[in-house]
Amino acid sequence: MKKWFSTLAIASTLLLGLTACGSAANEKESGNGSADDKGLTKLVIGASNIPHAEILEKAKPILKEKGIDLEIQVFSDFILPNKVLAAKEIDANYFQHLPYLEEAIADEGYDFVNAGAVHIEPIGIYSKKYKSLDEIPEGGKIIMRDAVSDEGRILSIFQEHGLIKLKEGVNKTKATINDIVENPKKLVFQPNIEAALLPQVFNNGEGDAVVINANYALDAGLDPIKDPIAVESAKDNPYVNIVAVRAGDENRKEIKTLMEVLHSKEIKDFITEKYKGAVLPAE
Repeated sequence: MKKWFSTLAIASTLLLGLTACGSAANEKESGNGSADDKGLTKLVIGASNIPHAEILEKAKPILKEKGIDLEIQVFSDFILPNKVLAAKEIDANYFQHLPYLEEAIADEGYDFVNAGAVHIEPIGIYSKKYKSLDEIPEGGKIIMRDAVSDEGRILSIFQEHGLIKLKEGVNKTKATINDIVENPKKLVFQPNIEAALLPQVFNNGEGDAVVINANYALDAGLDPIKDPIAVESAKDNPYVNIVAVRAGDENRKEIKTLMEVLHSKEIKDFITEKYKGAVLPAE
């Protein structure tokens, strides 16, 4: 998977890695299903701040009633949560959609599985210069995150609005910029920014449009429903956010209980009421 990081992104990720991995290592002995002095079983999960960690915080007291002490470690990037899961420093992670997980497994050889889907975050296209995709001029620059797994979902939005055409029969989750066969406005798609930096890129007025994942938009104080000039459809959306675990751990009692709680009506209602459509519970 292509990765281009600015100096700021590299520095912040390294700093976070030292902090998060150190914290995870300190807790390693108490995780992996061991019981604490209160008889609770500790479960350590790495998660993005919004909405993932917020959803887990809502689930925390419910899990405690079921004998599980949930510890949440927050990450601000898309690389470290899988690395620390592979290193057995956390029990699971909750930050990525299924195509991203599949790509990470193919690229890095992780022995991970999907423990269950939780929510969908419709991705949005933001612009400080234009009020609709149709207004973007010839040669307009579209700034995107540096993940091949998101290229298809982003390009599909432009195709739905009639601005480009993708190769006939290409799978949405596999499509890339190279699959564009018609681009009358000669739009320039730039997938070269780390996801967490995209809100700042938008605020700086860079490019003609910036594509931002809903969790980072929420974290930056943007409204993922009202602020974008276009939002992907949630119908039949394959980009569902999931809980990932090491292969075999999906059968652990604690993981099964976690998924039961995350699929409960209480958590689904919380997602629906708190995020007002910016985040949708998985079906």
